[in-house]
Amino acid sequence: MPVPDSSSKDGPQGPLDRQKQEGHEETVDLPSFYSPRSRPIRENEGSLVTRLDHDELSLSSVAHLPTSSPSTPSTSTNDAAQPPPPPSLLSPAFTPPATPGTATPTPLAERQPRGVPVDSSIPSGGCGTKRPKLLETLPEVQCIVRARIPTVSGTEMFLHLYTNNVDNKEHLAIVFGPHIRSKSLDAPREGETEMDRMVRGAYTGRLYPGRTKSGMAGGTSSTADEPAVVPSGPPLVRIHSECYTGETAWSARCDCGEQLDEAARLMSLPSAVNGGIVIYLRQEGRGIGLGEKLKAYNLQDLGSDTVEANLLLRHPADARSYGLATAMLLDLGQREIRLLTNNPDKIRAVEGPNMEVRVTERVAMVPLSWNGKGGFRSREVEGYLKTKIEKMGHMLDMGGLPP
Repeated sequence: MPVPDSSSKDGPQGPLDRQKQEGHEETVDLPSFYSPRSRPIRENEGSLVTRLDHDELSLSSVAHLPTSSPSTPSTSTNDAAQPPPPPSLLSPAFTPPATPGTATPTPLAERQPRGVPVDSSIPSGGCGTKRPKLLETLPEVQCIVRARIPTVSGTEMFLHLYTNNVDNKEHLAIVFGPHIRSKSLDAPREGETEMDRMVRGAYTGRLYPGRTKSGMAGGTSSTADEPAVVPSGPPLVRIHSECYTGETAWSARCDCGEQLDEAARLMSLPSAVNGGIVIYLRQEGRGIGLGEKLKAYNLQDLGSDTVEANLLLRHPADARSYGLATAMLLDLGQREIRLLTNNPDKIRAVEGPNMEVRVTERVAMVPLSWNGKGGFRSREVEGYLKTKIEKMGHMLDMGGLPP
């Protein structure tokens, strides 16, 4: 880290400049969550270890430390009798063991966002005032194949492909965490072989060349080959509707692509011990389809906002349905979730007609540019977010930021 030149004629002297003038070693105050760093010996310090902080060496190295004062000249007879510290303990890469009870806090960028507790059963439960129309019965869904996907970020997830009895689309569940499994996928099927099971993804552990057994017994997964993961709470869930323009065509008219990337990042963090699920529904353009969505874009260029454009095309402002998401979550064994959304309607909709799934917390999806994490800005996306807040009741607050 560059340090301002104390000889500069411009500007007042900072604390580092004063330390330098007083003969102290230059140090940089690090945030509390940084691990303490050991300092290498300088040539003019000979065999002495100077300015050692108490937390920079393990207790086993105390016997090797010099007993003389750091200000004692290196030519003193007392110093000559002291053996030099072990070189391995003086390596700049050395990290001391953590003291019990003082574990290094998780860096801010690696923390899970905090959730706001919600209760859809009461008017003041943080779910808005509208009551979305729900399906009377949930659709029937079946996971027909599952595959491991290594991601460009270095983590892995399992992609689940679902069929259903209400449309001909292939909806997806992107699952982070080996402990989250599909009941319909794991169920045995008549006449199938062990190879059949492994090919459709009904196996435990990892596949490898020459493997002959799926590890499934009686239609349920065996935990022998699975990592020992003990969830301490509900997983983080994102119900995401397909957006070809925002996810594939680099559109700055919406933040859908950014939201999908951010959801995957949060679910990939080491702190996401409960896993995560992205339910990816094939309902483009808030349910009106890609062709009608492109017409709506032209109407927006003519002066309409996103809601007005849909209405002018004789579509609802939001034609999406979430019954499939509820059914898929139940198939994945999830009855309580933390929902990553700004849409209060989505909370009640995903819980199902009879509260089959309960949303315990709402985690805000804050645009990256709003909290200084990058992202992008454009005139179109600003209008898009403004309409979401003013006309659709979205709660684009800062509740998702870690404390």
